[in-house]
Amino acid sequence: MRWWSLANFVSNAGTWMQLTVQNLLVLQITGSAAATGLSMSVQAAPALFMSLLGGAAVDRWPRKLTAAVSQALLGAIAFTTAVLVALDRLDMASLMVLAALTGVVATVDGPACALLGNDLVPLDDVPSAIGVGALVHNAGRLAGAALAGVTVGVLGTASAYAANGLSFLFVAAVIPFLRPAPGAVPVIPAQRSAPERRERQRDEDMTIRQGLLFFARRPRLVALAAVTGVSAVFGRNYGLTLAVLVTGPLAGGAGSFGTVSTVLAVGGILGAVLGARLHRPSVRLVGILAAMGGLLQVAAALSPSLAVLLVLVLPMAVVESVSDTAGTAVLQTDPPAHLRGRVLGVWSSIGTVWGLGGPPALGLLMELAGARGALVTGGLVVAGSIGAGLLLRRRRTVTAVTVRTQEGDVTGREALSTAA
Repeated sequence: MRWWSLANFVSNAGTWMQLTVQNLLVLQITGSAAATGLSMSVQAAPALFMSLLGGAAVDRWPRKLTAAVSQALLGAIAFTTAVLVALDRLDMASLMVLAALTGVVATVDGPACALLGNDLVPLDDVPSAIGVGALVHNAGRLAGAALAGVTVGVLGTASAYAANGLSFLFVAAVIPFLRPAPGAVPVIPAQRSAPERRERQRDEDMTIRQGLLFFARRPRLVALAAVTGVSAVFGRNYGLTLAVLVTGPLAGGAGSFGTVSTVLAVGGILGAVLGARLHRPSVRLVGILAAMGGLLQVAAALSPSLAVLLVLVLPMAVVESVSDTAGTAVLQTDPPAHLRGRVLGVWSSIGTVWGLGGPPALGLLMELAGARGALVTGGLVVAGSIGAGLLLRRRRTVTAVTVRTQEGDVTGREALSTAA
């Protein structure tokens, strides 16, 4: 697990190095902000249509082999981009093709790597392992963004893509040496009767439909999707909402927003540390934390100065990070092992819808209500809808009724029925 965490840190740092310079590269090639947004959409689009296939592949194929091959393919794409940039042969068409290929491979790589980390620790420690993964992700994000400027300034834009390619190859080289901890993988009895084998074969049917049905029929996963969706659309796009708030009503500049972004990143790391201590996360906890984040967002929107905003941004980021860690733990541990890849595929498709539709909707809201009004409205929508859902669930809770034993009743009927 330590080697896996180190590999993920290196990979995340490389990925954020590339992402930091990619938008600047598109602007350099085209001079168009619209083209920059298009390149991001092209890379995200495969997750909308192919995540279900990617999740099914993760359930069907050996997980270590799948993760290693996908990491090697991502490395090859990064190296190809680096060569084209170094030779000044990269145009918009080839960039779009490479972005689409990256998105396609990521539909398999994402769930494979997420679940591989869980296989390395005992079952009781999986929520903590997910928290460690969130911590590594945030630390890699900070390191990658910081290294990007230095690397590009000294070695050029192509170096960021080359560094990312090397980070993928490092992960692929580490994977064959990973070994699960004792108790990490459930022991499956070697001897099974013919009916048991048929039952297991039916349960492990590798169809996409089975993953969809499991997700749709699992109320806690549907509730988790609803909570996360409302939060993602109205309460998470701080890169957009806080940027407008800082540069608009608070009359700050790029440096001020950079300070806010740094505090957000620090809060994300602190939240990941706290999230790693969760052993029994629940959808209820995710909802409560998301509602708290919505209320903090309302308070942040009413900040009279940048100093007050910075004080509120830190707990906002902490609450968001702990909520994300708890939600990811529920998502990755609730389904049976043979369905987890497909469930993650369903989740990735849903998340892509939020990612593509949320920013435009929030931007329209800011046009209508301003930065403060959009943050207040969004925070109230998040807190109000989640609070209403929790109250509704409490009212629908079934109360157990005790029936008196009448004369002539058979005692221990349930035990007899089980024996029969």
